[in-house]
Amino acid sequence: MSSQELDYLSRRVPAVRLSRREFLGRATALGVSATFTNSLLVGAAKAQVPQKGGILKVGLNGGGTTDSLDPAISSTLVANFGYCWGEYLVALAPGGGLENRIAEEIGSSKDAKTWTMKVRKGIEFHNGKTVTAEDVVATLERHSDAKSQSGALGVLKSIDTIKAHGDEVVLTLKDANADFPYLMTDYHLIIQPNGGKDDPAAGISAGPYKVTVNEPGVRHSGERFVNFWQSDKMGFADQIEIIVINDDMARISALQGGQVHIINMVQPKVVDLITRAPNLKVEAVKGPAYYCINMFCDTAPFNSNDLRMALKLAMNREEMLDKILRGYGTVGNDFPINDSYPLFPEDIEQRIYDPEKAAFHYKKSGHDGPLLLRTSGVAFPGAIDAAQLYQQSCAKAGITLEVKREPDDGYFSAVWLKQPFCATYWSGRPTQDQMYSTTYLSTAPWNDTHFFNEKFDKLLIEARGELDVDKRKNLYREMAIIVRDEGGVIVPMFNHLIYASSDKVSGYVGGVDNPYALAKCWLTA
Repeated sequence: MSSQELDYLSRRVPAVRLSRREFLGRATALGVSATFTNSLLVGAAKAQVPQKGGILKVGLNGGGTTDSLDPAISSTLVANFGYCWGEYLVALAPGGGLENRIAEEIGSSKDAKTWTMKVRKGIEFHNGKTVTAEDVVATLERHSDAKSQSGALGVLKSIDTIKAHGDEVVLTLKDANADFPYLMTDYHLIIQPNGGKDDPAAGISAGPYKVTVNEPGVRHSGERFVNFWQSDKMGFADQIEIIVINDDMARISALQGGQVHIINMVQPKVVDLITRAPNLKVEAVKGPAYYCINMFCDTAPFNSNDLRMALKLAMNREEMLDKILRGYGTVGNDFPINDSYPLFPEDIEQRIYDPEKAAFHYKKSGHDGPLLLRTSGVAFPGAIDAAQLYQQSCAKAGITLEVKREPDDGYFSAVWLKQPFCATYWSGRPTQDQMYSTTYLSTAPWNDTHFFNEKFDKLLIEARGELDVDKRKNLYREMAIIVRDEGGVIVPMFNHLIYASSDKVSGYVGGVDNPYALAKCWLTA
């Protein structure tokens, strides 16, 4: 083990990514002395003492000129900024579980159909008003309204009534849901004054930073909110600035040149290039994120399940994993769940590349002629190369694929959800129910494959209220098979989230289970 690897592991201990015992065990197994490993831990602990000040600059991809601060319709990039200015009822906690935010306490009835959330006292919005239970109710009401076009609409459809009683919010559900608190972590559900009903894009909430600049597709900035309720735990930089840099190499150049301190979506093929720089560091985090290619199940020619099956069988997943992710991920199986989720159905047969069988289904579909696949540099890191590899593997099955590279700017407003065959990505969700409810339920607002399956919908509702673990796992297994064999999504691979940062940044630990990562880190120089 190199000194760089030891340093990396030691930094993960204070960040709750690796226990002290695990670190010492790994180091000892490799012949590193206890004295040296303990000195590393002491140094790492000192480095984790937060320092206030400076302007933290972050280069992210995925932004466009049509982006909005309205949490209901915010893009993934704007969602990253949302965790800087926004505050939530609850949030995912590093290492698993939930941490209470505005909701100080959450409890439920025995049948998991009535939920009570106590609103923490003394939390202030950026406009000086105090956060109340009425603001929470109004927020959930707005996102439950189809007119809001909220990405959280799918996970909130199960709510029957929402009422405020003093400092408590009481919700009743149409059906039991043991995972209900996890639904409140959806990144769209930023608590806003009057729920954002007055001006949802104003960028006002109760987070660690106040919005100062909002230039969609260019940059978003905030200054430290002096009355933030948890100022001892996050919001250390005086200002935070998110700069939209959609080009992969431009992000790396900005990091190397010191224009930014952190970048996201690092392509696996350039990881070695970055790690060779003495002042830069890289972190790859395994999780539920996946890259995919979507087909509209209700749009010709993709309304033929034989054609969809042909395209699934024509995907060489192992080649994708090797050449696009270079090992920074795992093979997908055409449904959006991997072993990051509890109750993962691990016994489902892995789909493999089979050009002969793909050709059989393609012929059976009756389609003849080229298929147009739309992609972009922002669809996911390596998406252009991935489309070309897919084009080659399809050709071996007699399927002609035409690849069209769309402009990065506006890809997620003009192509995703609009075009019937395109590349995209998902960062995953805290629970299987939330992932399926967000994009595979028939009524999901972001049903990006136009997948409408009555049996699947019924199983999803049944699984929500099933408290028996084994029965629930079987229901999830059945759902996964339906999506895998009848759905319109091709999931070649689950990707690790790869970030790179300057050594001037400390305390930064990326990952889906640490959504406030940018607000929790700080500058050391």
